[in-house]
Amino acid sequence: MKKVLIALVALGTASPAAAISRYNTPGMTCESIRNALRSEGAAVLRYPSARKPDLTLYDRYVRSSSQCSVDQFADRAYVPAKDNPRCPVLQCKPLPDPENPWPMRLVPPNLRL
Repeated sequence: MKKVLIALVALGTASPAAAISRYNTPGMTCESIRNALRSEGAAVLRYPSARKPDLTLYDRYVRSSSQCSVDQFADRAYVPAKDNPRCPVLQCKPLPDPENPWPMRLVPPNLRL
């Protein structure tokens, strides 16, 4: 019984850490999207597809490469916002092959969140 109680307590304390905020970007300004990523580190951003408006697209966007796994880096991406159809954000992408590093771009300092 004691082991079951310890397991339940451990699961209960670990679950809030897995929570991630979700935002619908068309109702937000670009600056509020970037502020949310800055303050939370990572969030799921949802928005309608440009080609099929009834299709919702979503992905995880981050503040910096430190929110990516060790085999990823933060690369620029764009999401639609209320005031800007191409709001610049960062998204985790796989690291390039060490034999061919050209797909990796450095994030310009003015794009960092």
